[in-house]
Amino acid sequence: MNIQRAKEIAKSPSMAKVSYEGVLIYIQNVDEGNEVARIFPLDHPEQEQEVPLNSLEEL
Repeated sequence: MNIQRAKEIAKSPSMAKVSYEGVLIYIQNVDEGNEVARIFPLDHPEQEQEVPLNSLEEL
């Protein structure tokens, strides 16, 4: 996923379907400099992690 689209999704009030390794996730924020996103699985909000933006897929 490109940086601009990830930022749009993170700021949007509506939920976009995005997955990381086949799991639906929520993007909390995007770090442009490091090209990573802070995410968590929709069904496990306590499992926050930073992942490379290129590993995210919009469905």
